[in-house]
Amino acid sequence: MTRFNSEKYKNPELYIVGCGPGDPDLLTMKAFKIIKSAKTILFDNLVSDEIINITEPDCLKVYVGKKPYQHSTPQDEINRLIKFYAHSRGTVVRLKGGDPYIFGRGYEELDFARRNDIACTYIPGISSMQTCGLSGIPLTHRGMSEGVWAITGTRKDGSLSADLQLAARSTATVVVYMGMSKLAEIARIYVQAGKGTLPACIIENASLSSQRKVHCCVQALPVVASEKKLGNPAIILIGAVAGLASETRFPLETLTKAM
Repeated sequence: MTRFNSEKYKNPELYIVGCGPGDPDLLTMKAFKIIKSAKTILFDNLVSDEIINITEPDCLKVYVGKKPYQHSTPQDEINRLIKFYAHSRGTVVRLKGGDPYIFGRGYEELDFARRNDIACTYIPGISSMQTCGLSGIPLTHRGMSEGVWAITGTRKDGSLSADLQLAARSTATVVVYMGMSKLAEIARIYVQAGKGTLPACIIENASLSSQRKVHCCVQALPVVASEKKLGNPAIILIGAVAGLASETRFPLETLTKAM
C-alpha cells in the first residue's frame, strides 16, 4: 500500500461518480473523462468491467463492493480508504453503479469527506429505474401514471420500506430497488390494497448483454421470479405502464381500470 503522506497533497479531492446501470455507452461525458484520467478509483460490484477498463494502466483500482447477503466492505472501511488515498495520492474517484444519490449512499461519503477537509465533486449517473425505457416501459405516461415512487426494498435494518403501503394506494409507477428478497411481501401489500392484478415487471442486469426481464401481475411476482431464477441486481417495476411492453399486451382499458 502507498505510504501515507499528509504533506504531499495539500488539496485532497474526491469525485463521487455515478456509472449508470452498467453499459459504458450510458456514462455521461463528464464521468468518462474523470474515469479516464483517474489515478485512484474505489469501485462497487455494480460497476461493470467495461467501465473499469476505461482507466489507464497506472490507475490504482480498489474494490470496495457490497453484495446482497454476502460479505461486504463495511462503510467505515470505505471511508477510511477515501481519506487515506485522498491524502496520499491526491485525488480519489469513487465509482458507484446507477446514481450515487439514489440508494447509493453517495451523500454519506461526500459528508464524510467534507468533514475531513477533502474537496468533493458529485457527478450524476443514470439510475437503474430509467432503464425501464430500454425495455419499452415509460416511467410516466399521460393519463396512466403521473408520478414515480422510488422505494428501497432493504432499509438499514433489512426491512422493506413502509412507504410501499402508501405507494400501493396511488396511481403512480412504483420502482423497488434491492427488493428481490421481499417479493412475497410486496405482492401481499398489493393484494391487500385490491391491486393484485396490476401489471409488474422485473428487470435483471438492466442495460447489459446478460439482461433478463419478466412481465406478470404483481401478485405473481414471487412465483415467476422463482420459476425464472431471477436474482440480484434487479429492479421491480409496478404499475399500469409495466403492461405497455408486456409480451402478453395488457389491453389499454384494463391498464386504465387497474389504476
